[in-house]
Amino acid sequence: MLRQLLADDYDDLKLRLTRRLGSTEFASEVLHETWLRLERQPGEPSLLRNPRAYLFRVALNIAKDRRQADSRRLTLAEIDALRRADRDELDPARIATARADIESLIDALQELPDRCRAIFVAARVEELPHRDIAQHFGISTRMVERELRRALAHCRARLEINLS
Repeated sequence: MLRQLLADDYDDLKLRLTRRLGSTEFASEVLHETWLRLERQPGEPSLLRNPRAYLFRVALNIAKDRRQADSRRLTLAEIDALRRADRDELDPARIATARADIESLIDALQELPDRCRAIFVAARVEELPHRDIAQHFGISTRMVERELRRALAHCRARLEINLS
């Protein structure tokens, strides 16, 4: 019954889906998948009040599923970028530059006062909440934020000097 209705109303369903989905080709693919799904469905649902609406809803659900599946797939450009990234990461010049940057950051952190450095490490490395850091040091969360801004500004300035 439903497959026959799909065959009879194919043009109308395709037109409605094209308007809704924005692509004639995609609407055709969705209707084909709807036909296949109905073919695999055991028996015919006899209690449907509006079989045409049911068919349209099945087709829309299939379209939604296909779009979600497509959004999880990588594009060719993304795959190519990942391939290049693998090669770039092993580049000796990049490794040397990264090591130098890390050394500069460590030097900048060593220049900070002990408490400021400890707060920075707790927040950025250990990822502790500001509230916990404030309790540990016996200061307010506002003071933690101030110390973090101070540490970040110092590190940024030192790294900019070393990069130029």
